[in-house]
Order: sequence, then C-alpha cells, then structure tokens
Amino acid sequence: MSSPAVLAQNPASETRFRVLGAISFSHFLNDMMQSLIIAIYPLLKGNYHLSFAQIGLMTLVYQCTASLLQPMVGFYTDRKPQPYSLVFGMGATLMGLLLLSTAGNFELLLIAAAMVGMGSSIFHPESSRVARMASGGRHGLAQSIFQVGGNAGTAVGPLLAALVVLPFGQRSLAWFSLAALLAMTVLWKVGGWYRAQHRAGKRQQQAIPTGLSPTRTAWALTILILLIFSKYIYLSSLTNYYIFYLMHHFGLGVQSAQYHLFIFLFAVAAGTVLGGPIGDAIGRKRVIWFSILGVAPFTIALPYADLFWTTTLSFIIGLILASAFSAILVFAQELLPGKVGTISGLFFGLAFGVAGVGAAILGKVADIYGIEYVYRLCAWMPLMGVITVFLPNLHSNKR
Repeated sequence: MSSPAVLAQNPASETRFRVLGAISFSHFLNDMMQSLIIAIYPLLKGNYHLSFAQIGLMTLVYQCTASLLQPMVGFYTDRKPQPYSLVFGMGATLMGLLLLSTAGNFELLLIAAAMVGMGSSIFHPESSRVARMASGGRHGLAQSIFQVGGNAGTAVGPLLAALVVLPFGQRSLAWFSLAALLAMTVLWKVGGWYRAQHRAGKRQQQAIPTGLSPTRTAWALTILILLIFSKYIYLSSLTNYYIFYLMHHFGLGVQSAQYHLFIFLFAVAAGTVLGGPIGDAIGRKRVIWFSILGVAPFTIALPYADLFWTTTLSFIIGLILASAFSAILVFAQELLPGKVGTISGLFFGLAFGVAGVGAAILGKVADIYGIEYVYRLCAWMPLMGVITVFLPNLHSNKR
C-alpha cells in the first residue's frame, strides 16, 4: 500500500476506492478475529464447563462493551476527529485475543471479551466515517464495501476456528495476533489519509437537510431502532447458537457444524454487498422492506426443515437479512446530516448491544426450554419489518 502522502495526492476517484478497499480489508481482519470468540464457544464450553447462560453472559459482556462505548466514541469524534484512533482500537482487540488464548478461568474470559468489545467500539464509528468520506456521494455503495469486509471476516472466523483453533487448542488463538498487527499497519496508513483530508478541509459530504420536523425525525429513528432490534435478535440466535442447534438437532460434530455456520455467514457477507448499491438505485426504504419483512417465510419454516433445507434456508435468510443494515445506517445518517460519527456509533452500538442482550436471554431460554424452542420463538421476529411503512420518503430515496 502507498504512503499516506501518496494516497492524499491521488485523484479522488482513485483514492476513494483504494481507501475503501483498505478500510474494508481492515474490517475483514477485525471481525475475523472477533468472530473467533463465538466460533470457539463449543471449545470453551468444554474446557471451562460453561452453561448456555454463561455463554450468553460472555457474549453480553463483549457486545455491551462495544455497544455502550460506540455512541460516545462517535459523538466525541464528530467534534474532534481522531484519525489514528483506529490503530488504538485494533491494539485493544490484539490484547483481548492474547488474554483469551491464556485465560485460566471464566472471569478472565469475560475480561478478554470486554477488551475485544472495546476494540470494536473504537473501530466502527471512525471507520464508517472514513467510508463516507471516501464515498464520492455513493453512500450506500461505500457502506456496503466497508461492511462486506466485516461480514466476510465474520464468515471466515468459524472456518479458521475449525481448521486451526479446534485442532491445536485454545492457545493457538495467539497466532491471530499477527492479523491484528497487519491491520494496525494498514490503519496507520488510512489514518494518514484521513488526517491529510481533514487538514485540507475535505470532510465528508454534507447531506441535504431532510425538511422533517424534529418530531418526525425522532419517530423515524425510533422505527429504525426497532428494525435493528428485530434483525439482530434473530441474527443473534443464528450466530451464537446455530452450531449447538445443528449438533443437538441433527447430531453433527463440531467441525461439521462450523462449516454450516460458515455457509450462513458467507451468505450474510454476500447480502451486504447487494444492500448498499441497490439502496442507492431504488431507495433504501424498499431495501429495508424486503430484507426484513421478506425474510419471514424462511425464518418461520427453518425450525421444521431437515438438514439440507436448514442449510438452504439459512443461506437464503443470511443473504436477504444482511442487505438491511447498510440501508438502515445510511437512512439514519441522512436523517441527521453532519452527525456521521454519532449515528454510526449509535447504530453499530445498538447492533452489538441488541445481539449481546439477545444472546444472554436466548441462552437462558435454551437452558430452560431447549435449543429448538429458541428457533421456533425467534422465527417470528422478522414480522416486525411491517413497521417500515411508517418511515418517511427522504429526498435521496427513490420512491
């Protein structure tokens, strides 16, 4: 990769995609390392004799650390941009991984999860701002490029867990610190480009005012938050407990279940690519409609399917449902022009927080009623997508 000075001197069209590629690659490495935590839950459950409720608590600590800090980080950096904070965030993830590889008890596992969550809380708001700065006005496309890196990393994590961590044990997690060091190098150069743009006064393009009253804006944000709740409660059931569901319901081994989880997460990554540019073309409201409400027939059918159709349905669900987040995030950013960091931190934080709380609650439900009941219960969550009808039609959204 070129030096920051060279990046800053390139034509905008070239620089934009190189920066988007760099931030997407960093997102890939970041979320790949973070997904290892969830991917090795069966290993940790056996090594530390954890209950489903303890697994859910570990997820809650990780997700809530990220969710509570992200809005604060975004709010602060809206006022005082911190180009090199991305490197610091990745360093927190690195230390969390190293601690996770050597933790001697459940309490240390929780501390390691919190450190990884802290890394996310710093990484996501500022990197989302960089993506918008480099978008050239194609905000949906830029967010999709940025987010597909993260979703691809989340998909690869379980595969690496099956190929590396499960055969070589918990201590092999330390090897992934090399990926964190690589990401820190890339983010240092991205930070140099960001600083050069800031000094030159080339901040992200300001969105056109929506013309909505504060009350209507608050109402629209509330609807978007409810849609995030619906999406991530259901995703939490799959990302955290799908492996256990496959092992219990179909008798699969851990590695085989990891491969099925990879198929689902690969579909999530593919769906992320589609959501942004389609939203730029036909309107974000239409994408939100289809990606949340449209997935309901498949989620309702999933608990009653055999293994082949479970795999097929999980792929379809991941593909459709993942397209929502880019549309929701950019829609929210357009509701509050000039608050990119705050909105990014709030919605990434909500995504993490809802997933964390959902994992803890669903873990307790699984302990009491069984893992199959979790999927029958969560199957109805996407029906909340019907409230999309109450979203306003913004100037930038084609009707």
